[in-house]
Amino acid sequence: MPRPYTIIVSEVTVDGKLTLRKGRSSKEIMQFMDEEANRYLHELRAKVDGIMVGAETIRTDNPFLTVRYVEGKNPTRIVPTSKADIPLDANILKKDAPTIIVTSKKAPQEKVDAIREKAEVLIVGEDSVDLVEMMNQLYQKGIKSLMVEGGSTLNWNLIRLGLVDEVRLIHIPFIVGGSDTPTLVGGEGFYSFDEVVKLKLRAHFLRGSHLITEWEIKFED
Repeated sequence: MPRPYTIIVSEVTVDGKLTLRKGRSSKEIMQFMDEEANRYLHELRAKVDGIMVGAETIRTDNPFLTVRYVEGKNPTRIVPTSKADIPLDANILKKDAPTIIVTSKKAPQEKVDAIREKAEVLIVGEDSVDLVEMMNQLYQKGIKSLMVEGGSTLNWNLIRLGLVDEVRLIHIPFIVGGSDTPTLVGGEGFYSFDEVVKLKLRAHFLRGSHLITEWEIKFED
């Protein structure tokens, strides 16, 4: 089944954390990225057809998900949320870029109708969003390349289903700690080394003062 070429892109601390604590915004850590690191992030945004985050990221960070540090087009903003549970005043529902909200048949109809007044809505899945079918429908809509900016649960669900091609990390020189602080990939996790996702380091370099690493996922033949 065809799907977009998908890249997870994230800032992470040295110990792999996305935020200072559970429920805290990742913008707190992103403020320590220098201009060159921000340019790297926004250069990627300008190159892809779509940019995706989970609903929790919308509720916690309220991002715009637009291109600002470089010249370029805004990608289509995409948010999978099984219950259509995003605020109607969220920045991603403003008109500065197209937005697709992907939800399930379980979502309350009044929420779906309210969102439809502001953005396109796709119903994909019964009780939860069928991510495989979602990716197929996005591809059919012209989203041939996709950048995913978290959070950790969305990253896990895409990775476990084999829907990710690359991981690109902007390393922040902090150690945060915390047993329940969100990491790059959350969720249930794998239970054996036969299941784990294997990667190959393709590139590593500095942008400004930040180490960037780019990893290719090694798919089994």
